[in-house]
Amino acid sequence: MAARLSARLPAMLTDIERLVTCESPSTDRAALAASTEVVAELGTRLLGVAPDRVEAEGRVHLRWRLGEGPAKVLLLGHHDTVWPLGSLASHPYSVRDGVLRGPGCVDMKAGLVLALYAVHHLHAPAGVTLLITCDEELGSPTSRALIEKEAAGCVAALVLEAAAAGGALKTERKGVSRYRVRAHGRAAHAGLEPERGTNATIELAHQVLALAALNAPGRGTTVTPTLLSAGSSENTVPAAGEVAVDVRVRDTAEQQRVDTAVHALRPVLPGARLEILGGPNRPPLTRDATAALFERATRVADRLGLPAPTAAAVGGGSDGNFTAGIGVPTLDGLGAVGGGAHADDEHVLVAELAGRAALLAGLIEELVRP
Repeated sequence: MAARLSARLPAMLTDIERLVTCESPSTDRAALAASTEVVAELGTRLLGVAPDRVEAEGRVHLRWRLGEGPAKVLLLGHHDTVWPLGSLASHPYSVRDGVLRGPGCVDMKAGLVLALYAVHHLHAPAGVTLLITCDEELGSPTSRALIEKEAAGCVAALVLEAAAAGGALKTERKGVSRYRVRAHGRAAHAGLEPERGTNATIELAHQVLALAALNAPGRGTTVTPTLLSAGSSENTVPAAGEVAVDVRVRDTAEQQRVDTAVHALRPVLPGARLEILGGPNRPPLTRDATAALFERATRVADRLGLPAPTAAAVGGGSDGNFTAGIGVPTLDGLGAVGGGAHADDEHVLVAELAGRAALLAGLIEELVRP
């Protein structure tokens, strides 16, 4: 199988180029629609059947259910990226010295191509569902229910996010919570009578310190205030402001602890009022959800003569957190080997593509076998 996929490497590169050069920022509906058509056309050509188009709140997700009978394996990926339109001008697609570059190449358009070629080379793809969504980088607000529905009853969910450093499979991911803490005060002239105001910026400063105090490094918990805004003009006491908060946790107990604490925040300044929005977004992906699949992947690699995979725990979340959260065994990081996701040096190692596709195909075959 590895040899057959190696022979298809030029075609794989052509298809990766086609996906990467069709820019698809998560927030641009028109760009996503164009990218959806490219993915659907590519998948139809390789899988021999058109996808179902599942619309949710104006977004279209693509689903291929292959063969008869219930699905056993869910392959999970997304084609939206964090890169804004026009990024190709500063980060053009290229392949030089065995390194492929371009916006969204490793996260995760190369992974989508790997999945399509892996399934294309299966002897019998019955029992496989491939789901490609378009809002993962936003936290999957319109696709989460669909992901959980398609995963229910499967023996495994295989996630085509990029590999960890050195090509490691991702056997642990932190859970993610997201909040917006809004402070409401009272405006006043900053020069004439500031004492009449209630300063939302100062209130937020108190809350930022309270949020930072929720960090628990020893437990792997990070509580990070990020985007901050307040006020309407330079000479006005700010009447309102808000801070966004990113939370990452290793276990559900920590996720609950932080959620309770965030919602228990109280204003410090007289006359101020707080509004707390948000909560847990993705449950943790823990090792007990991945251990058996990782062992099977190791056996498949050995059988195919591929390097033995290594395991890694990472801080970022993925849609695999959702499948693990409903009790479906999940293995992540089965996509391209490279690095620099979301960064200027985003890249894919071309020499690893065929081997990754072969590993995925071999693992699928073992999982769907009666």
